[in-house]
Amino acid sequence: MRVSWEAAGATDVGRVRPHNEDSFLIDAPRGVFLVADGMGGHAAGEIASAIATESVGSALRQGVDGGLRTDVLEEAMRQSFHNAHMSIVNYSAIKPETRGMGTTMTALVLCDDGTFRLGHIGDSRGYVLRHGELEQVTRDHTWVQREVEAGRITERGARRHHLSHVLTRALGADSLDQPDVYAGTLLPGDIVLLASDGLTGMLTDRMIRRVLDRPGELADMVAALIVGANERGGRDNITAVLVRILDVD
Repeated sequence: MRVSWEAAGATDVGRVRPHNEDSFLIDAPRGVFLVADGMGGHAAGEIASAIATESVGSALRQGVDGGLRTDVLEEAMRQSFHNAHMSIVNYSAIKPETRGMGTTMTALVLCDDGTFRLGHIGDSRGYVLRHGELEQVTRDHTWVQREVEAGRITERGARRHHLSHVLTRALGADSLDQPDVYAGTLLPGDIVLLASDGLTGMLTDRMIRRVLDRPGELADMVAALIVGANERGGRDNITAVLVRILDVD
């Protein structure tokens, strides 16, 4: 069995931030995609997300080129996150002015057998749209998500909470935070969305579903998501990567 897909993505500075600290990667031939959202200010966040994108992207591409088996892909993805974390820490040691920088990372690898592995740390997100239903695959590593799971605040309250931006895990933190790695199977017609919180913080899941659940080109959908996030405030950098499963041979 062999699965085919198409992809599109874009990033936008938004309407408030002076520069863009998001990074993304689309390597459709290899089935490698990722989104990273840097933090640290004074361009340090931009550096952190770029380091992580290069490090994780390079490792996953090499794994695909080397014929990495699906059953060992999860560990390879964890190792790529670890290496990216160490690269950021080492850079900060050489450049003290960047100390404290970090980044989220959500990385997807599609396999020829229709399965996928999704590595995740931070509050960028991975979704799957199937038959008109949008499911969030990843779990946010944030203070407010922890409070939601403990029953102390509601999902609606979490969106509006003044601490919604506080991460509990990120690459480049003082100690290595372990990523979550998800596995699953994709079907023809499924659409995968990787997005920074500059998108999901502005658009509800219902709004995102409405954009993805209408016929059209992926590039147009990406553009519509970014326009929608900007129209609702654009308070952060906005990045979206879409992957659509086309067929199974």
